[in-house]
Amino acid sequence: MATATAVLQSEWTKIRTVSSTVWTLASALLVTVAMGAALSALLSSEFDNLSEAERLTFDPTLVSFSGTVLGQLAMVVFGVLVVGTEYSSGMIRTSLAAVPQRATFLFSKIAVAGVLALLVGLLTSFLSFFLGQALLGDHGTTIGAENVLRAVVGGGLYMGLIAVFSMGVTAMLRSSMLSLGILVPFFFLVSQILAAVPKAKEVARYFPDQAGSKIMQVVPGALDSEKTPYGPWGGLGIMLLWVAAALLGGYLVLRKRDA
Repeated sequence: MATATAVLQSEWTKIRTVSSTVWTLASALLVTVAMGAALSALLSSEFDNLSEAERLTFDPTLVSFSGTVLGQLAMVVFGVLVVGTEYSSGMIRTSLAAVPQRATFLFSKIAVAGVLALLVGLLTSFLSFFLGQALLGDHGTTIGAENVLRAVVGGGLYMGLIAVFSMGVTAMLRSSMLSLGILVPFFFLVSQILAAVPKAKEVARYFPDQAGSKIMQVVPGALDSEKTPYGPWGGLGIMLLWVAAALLGGYLVLRKRDA
């Protein structure tokens, strides 16, 4: 019977020795920071051309996280690869033979990958913030300003949770291709489109990405966006419920189905 420590070490070895997962995390950092910096520089130069409502609700912290919309794609891919590769390669049979305790196997994998995603997310968030504020110049803010540190740490939490949510969904679907085919359109098409439709947005605001991203917002109604019935922590709580549901679903599927 494999010990929890041995399983954790095994999962860490799997992740760090697979180049695709390493490069995916690196891409999440680079894309997020680069896009956030580009949009921060653009809005700094175009600040006077913004509408009065947008200037009054200008959120420099949120602007520096503009790249998260693309960075989360890399986090989705990372989460899918961590779990899905076991099935596509057939290694799931070997893994479960070595670790027959399926809860130990799954949650050790998610724990290792989740902590790694969280650390990369936090590094990405802090780099995006400080570079973005430097480019915003006089329109920027400081890490010591009210609620800013919460938003910066929240940005890292958001990216980490996106990865963990993707792991849970992939554990349920048992396929990398199917998981990517559902998660990518969901986050980048369905969620965004429904959020712009008058009646549908009442539902879309409770999607994991729409709710969770509120933790990165410092100014309510930032850039003249619509306010939500929940605050930053409420939004993160909604996202945590989605993550918990995905993980529970993934565990139940793994427990009841053969490898």
